[in-house]
Amino acid sequence: MSYAVPLTRREAIIRQLRDEIVTRVLPPGAVIKDAEVAARLGVSITPVREAIAQLAAEGLIDIAPNRVRRVTYVTQKNALELIDVMGVLACAGVEWGVDNLTETHLEQMQERLDEFVAGLQRGDVTAAAAAGADFSTIMIMASGNRELQTHVDLVVARTLRLLALNSDSDLWQIWVDGYREVLTLLERGDRSAVVERYRAIYQEYRARVQSLQFPH
Repeated sequence: MSYAVPLTRREAIIRQLRDEIVTRVLPPGAVIKDAEVAARLGVSITPVREAIAQLAAEGLIDIAPNRVRRVTYVTQKNALELIDVMGVLACAGVEWGVDNLTETHLEQMQERLDEFVAGLQRGDVTAAAAAGADFSTIMIMASGNRELQTHVDLVVARTLRLLALNSDSDLWQIWVDGYREVLTLLERGDRSAVVERYRAIYQEYRARVQSLQFPH
């Protein structure tokens, strides 16, 4: 039996604020004040400041020269740039890890895919996004390159803001269909086709995002 390692206070605050940003509870441009966040979450200011510094490193919070902290605005240009970076990193991880996947990995991927779809069906975009990211993480971690996964995680946190507009967005379906086909190819043993199908997810996703109208 395995046990989840409890989150530190800093990690819990990071997760809470990240979820609020991804789901737009904290919309782009919202001012983030240490004392207000600390009071709202019932914690001291120190871990809040540490959490904000981490989210700034992830690109989710902008810190102005006057130290005002705001939720980062997402433009179409930087959205597409993030997708390109995430695609390069994630596809490299899948390419390096695909031959190391076991039946256990495939079972875990099916579980994450089921959770992904279930989260969308009940409108829980945070849970859906986490399960969808984990589907890819299983393949990337099979490469054994933890440094790569760290960089993928940072970029994913930023790009998920695009997906989390609402659970009905057709952007999600690109990933659901792609993941299903990737899993089918893996179950057939056609691993040479997996990377190409996985790469096609990013190509389809990028094309769809490029057609969207972004708020100013």
